[in-house]
This record gives sequence, C-alpha cells and structure tokens, in this order.
Amino acid sequence: MIDVKPMFIEGKPFTAVTVKLPKTNFMAVTNEAGYIMCGALDVALLNEKLASRKIIAGRAVGVRTIEDLLDAPLESVTYEAEALGIHKGMTGRDALLKMS
Repeated sequence: MIDVKPMFIEGKPFTAVTVKLPKTNFMAVTNEAGYIMCGALDVALLNEKLASRKIIAGRAVGVRTIEDLLDAPLESVTYEAEALGIHKGMTGRDALLKMS
C-alpha cells in the first residue's frame, strides 16, 4: 500500500509518503527544496555519486511512522543540507523547517 498525504509543519506545506513493504516501511517527507527519509536513504551516494545534483536530504534510522521520522534525530545529512544549517542530530521536523 502507498499512502501520500499533505501535511503542515508550523504552517509550511510538505508531503508525507509511506510505502508499506514486507517487514518494513519506506517513508519520506518532502517539499520543493528537499526531503528527509528513513534508513533506506543512501546519503553517501547522494554526496559522492550524485553531488552535481546538489540534493538537500537527511536520514533517520529506526523509525516506523511518519511521526517517528519527524521526531527522530537525523543520523546523516547531505553536504547541501549542511550548507542550509541542517546537521546530524537535528530532528527531522527542524530540518524540514530549515528547508522551507
């Protein structure tokens, strides 16, 4: 099952996506600037192989719901996210607000 829902954080619009997979869920929250994702995100790939795309993204691990993703500390972030002031340990919610 795929679930796509609009959501707002402090009045700022985002889209939450959940894909239910066998034994796990894929989750992301995005806007036009960037996104945060569950552990499936390969930040090293984005920083190294796709650096020219300047992707703003962060990764949280051990999350099971969109709320978990918003509240969890980010385990890693892209270089472009760092340039916006987004850093490892910041909550997903705070990172998204910096992207808006």
